Amino acid sequence: MRRRSIFLALATAFVSVTFSAGARAQGLVPSTLGGDSRSEEVTNDVVQVITAKTAPAISKKTRKLLTESARTSAEKPPPVAAQKRTQAVAKAPAHATFTMEPVRPMSLPTVNQTVQHGSRFSFSSPQGKKESVPVISDYYPKRIIYPYAKIDRRIDNRLVQAATVAQERAHAHSRSRCWHYVKDALLASGVIDSRPKTELARDAASELVTNYGFKRLSISDPFAAPVGSVLVYGTARSVGHVEIRTKDGFVSDFRSPTPSRRPLVGVYAKL
Repeated sequence: MRRRSIFLALATAFVSVTFSAGARAQGLVPSTLGGDSRSEEVTNDVVQVITAKTAPAISKKTRKLLTESARTSAEKPPPVAAQKRTQAVAKAPAHATFTMEPVRPMSLPTVNQTVQHGSRFSFSSPQGKKESVPVISDYYPKRIIYPYAKIDRRIDNRLVQAATVAQERAHAHSRSRCWHYVKDALLASGVIDSRPKTELARDAASELVTNYGFKRLSISDPFAAPVGSVLVYGTARSVGHVEIRTKDGFVSDFRSPTPSRRPLVGVYAKL
């Protein structure tokens, strides 16, 4: 019995020592090994500490960086391109005017500016007289206007009517019947009372003077011939040509703004 009581006392003492050691060990355990509530409190404490200590430092650094950036941008000169744009805007007038170069048509040839002074072309006239004309070395785009014929009050008015009749009956191109159409116009106007009998145009001058009272005028330029006058062209070896001067050209069996290129025999009219 005595031994049994001693054993119970030792077991009780051992249990009490064990419980006291466990309680002391639990008290010494770190707070991080605790439950969820303890972790939340520790986390909140850490966040509060970091926020409270770091926010002023960050704001202070930010203000310092902004101040240094502003000072650097103020001291640094602007780029060259920006300066040029500013100067261009400042120099531009308030009301700028723009002028355009005249447009040259591509189809028109360019006028040759080199003029050769003193260049002349020499030739002999049908009368054997030596003449010369200036050589045109430039191109003039203006339209060539031929002079109008004048009305000479000394010649018969029926010749002016003959020019109108011939112009109404003429064609656009020659039909090799110039003297025939001129005969018809002179008969229709009443300048002559019978039809001339010559066939060749070169013989018209002699027949008009001999049989119909025409006279040769002292004119050598076909453009200077008065309205209604008869112009005879040709040589002894050619058929010749006959035409009547109109206000703006020459007419026979066809109309032309320029006279014939054949040698001029003479200008004839009835006074």
